[in-house]
Amino acid sequence: MAKTKTQFVCQSCGYPAPKWLGRCPGCQAWNTFVEERVMEEKAPERDLLGFEAGAVPTAITEIISEEKGRFQVGIGEFDRVLGGGIVFGSVILVGGDPGIGKSTLLLQMMSHLTSTGKKVLYVSGEESLQQTKMRADRLGVSSNHLFVVSETSLEKILQDIQMLKPSAVVVDSIQTIYASDLPSTPGSITQVREASSRLLYLAKHLSIPIFLVGHVTKEGFIAGPKVLEHMVDTVLYIEGEANHAFRILRAVKNRFGSTNEIGIFEMKDSGLVEVVSPSEFFLSERTRATSGSAVIASIEGSRPILVELQALVVPGHYGVPRRTSQGVDANRVSLLVAVMEKRLGIPLLNQDIFLNIAGGIRVEEPGADLGVIASITSSVKNRPVEPDLVMFGEVGLGGEVRGINRSEIRVKEAARLGFQRCLLPRANQEKLRGIQGIELIGVRSVQEAMEKLF
Repeated sequence: MAKTKTQFVCQSCGYPAPKWLGRCPGCQAWNTFVEERVMEEKAPERDLLGFEAGAVPTAITEIISEEKGRFQVGIGEFDRVLGGGIVFGSVILVGGDPGIGKSTLLLQMMSHLTSTGKKVLYVSGEESLQQTKMRADRLGVSSNHLFVVSETSLEKILQDIQMLKPSAVVVDSIQTIYASDLPSTPGSITQVREASSRLLYLAKHLSIPIFLVGHVTKEGFIAGPKVLEHMVDTVLYIEGEANHAFRILRAVKNRFGSTNEIGIFEMKDSGLVEVVSPSEFFLSERTRATSGSAVIASIEGSRPILVELQALVVPGHYGVPRRTSQGVDANRVSLLVAVMEKRLGIPLLNQDIFLNIAGGIRVEEPGADLGVIASITSSVKNRPVEPDLVMFGEVGLGGEVRGINRSEIRVKEAARLGFQRCLLPRANQEKLRGIQGIELIGVRSVQEAMEKLF
């Protein structure tokens, strides 16, 4: 009989230690070591799923290409984030905060697949069959091609997949699955790594796409070993605020598509509904003729999104002025405030500045610089920006307004929504002479831009 021993394993990075440590030497995390039993003797090497072993190196010129392509989910925003659809044999990890809508979105996805005649399997490790049925009834999901099993045993799940041979599988969640031949508890580093590797092995051999739902830590990262994100083909995060109805599906890794695309959904009683026109959604409650408000044209992936940027500047009552921003990088805001003081001569040393993007969306690109300066200046002067004007442009430390990429689709989106004028860098204006229905106002510096606005 094999002897057993115990070791302590960090649940953040998998660092092993012979005794308990308060701080992990690998990732510097505190109180993450958990005692796990390990086998001294290695089990005999065997194939994970019983497939024939003995792979040999093959010249790439001798490999027969077998391109099966993709198949679409039927949810436009979901297909956009995946890069055009689901790739056969891919493993997709979906993470997000509790209650954000991971199970809801995936169950809706399975429903769309069954409407095309595909057979799918939903593995629930957290809910019973009756609870999953209640969720399906609320979402209006009902199909003879949708199979549900409440199971946490990895061996039983692998057996069900090989027997049923579905077109897609959802495992909700990977932290609840355990292999019986491992002594550690479900959710531990060892169990998550082993369960993921066996499911990955199965997906590649049977060309079945598998969706893994992953829990997240309080920092917002997927719980378990970081190697889990390296193993899978695609990592998706569902983002959103508790007090906002919209959810953003974002890809942080995608071997078969761009990681810049996002999908926008609105949470309703019937589940997650895709938002076809995000710009109209984010500008629907915009207040006109209010100081400190400016509309900027940003880019998320290949899609233009117009959002409202709001600024509030009030006298500070403490020694150090506050610089609070939501949706815009705080360091970038501090840099632009310094440019305003130096190039525009606006005294902001004793002013508290609060900046917010309405709707809760986050804009990372430098094309929002001109809108940040315009909204702050509007609040300082207490003079509103014209409600029919949209703007974009990067601002340098010298006060120059630099050109940015993809200006044409930004201007066309603004014209589609009824904006009459667009403030943009002069370098971009020269390339957009042919666009009709909107007046283009090109500027070379922030001084010139503020003169045009105010």
